[in-house]
Amino acid sequence: MTRKRTSGPAAPARTAFANAVRQVVRTIPAGSAMTYRQVAEMAGRPRAWRAVGNILSNNYDPDIPCHRVVRSDGRSGGYNRGCAEKLRRLRREGAAARDGRVAVR
Repeated sequence: MTRKRTSGPAAPARTAFANAVRQVVRTIPAGSAMTYRQVAEMAGRPRAWRAVGNILSNNYDPDIPCHRVVRSDGRSGGYNRGCAEKLRRLRREGAAARDGRVAVR
């Protein structure tokens, strides 16, 4: 008998769009950042930037560097390990960050 999981992180969505989002995010090099909108555009759904955020909020795969995705104004946006950790990781990778904002490529 299979039991439903009732605690812990939600299982990541496995839709074609979610897979495309994860593939785009995998290509962001260390020290760089893209916006949620840019990721949505590259994944084929230019107006789905909020969906990108929802997909990445459930990411716990270390091979998908979701900390490299930021808001259009350069602010960090959400991160499932906390915004301070997101900025710390970006700075450690050499991303240009100033006043809590990250330069986007």
